[in-house]
Parts: sequence; C-alpha cells; structure tokens
Amino acid sequence: MSPRLTRWIETNFPHGSVEPVLQALRDLRPGVVAGQDPERIQASLVIRTGGDWQAFRQRLALAETDWRDSLAGAGLGNEDWRECLNAVLGNV
Repeated sequence: MSPRLTRWIETNFPHGSVEPVLQALRDLRPGVVAGQDPERIQASLVIRTGGDWQAFRQRLALAETDWRDSLAGAGLGNEDWRECLNAVLGNV
C-alpha cells in the first residue's frame, strides 16, 4: 500500500472505516490485482466512493467479478491512468 493512497484513505474515510478499508485492500486476491500495478487497482476501489464504506464494498465486489470494470469506473482504465492517479493522490 503506497503512503499516498494510505493518506488519501485516512483523509476521506471516517476514522472507524480506515483500518477495515486498508486491510481489505491489503488482502486483495492476486486475481483481482491481475498483474496490474497494485496501487492502480487499490485506488480504483476507493477514489470514487466519497469515503463511504458501503460504496467501497460495492466496488470491491465488482472487482472480484471483473477488475477492469473497477478501473473504468474510477477513470483509471485508459493509458493516462498514471496522470489521473497523480491528480487525485498527488505526485509520487
């Protein structure tokens, strides 16, 4: 888990949800990450949730079915995903 993604989660999720979100992201099955950049997949599950635990759980379930839908839904499905991620999380 990258420090910038952790920071984003700590800022945008309510205090009681932070650790469960972080743990769920740490525990993603290899099939969900599917050889992609882990930060890209992890961020796709949180950045469009508005810090809402239920929205996160829905995105997590979607990723279990097809991780590509998570990327597309978060605006990280195209070749410019690094720039998009930097815009949301800040530069590395």
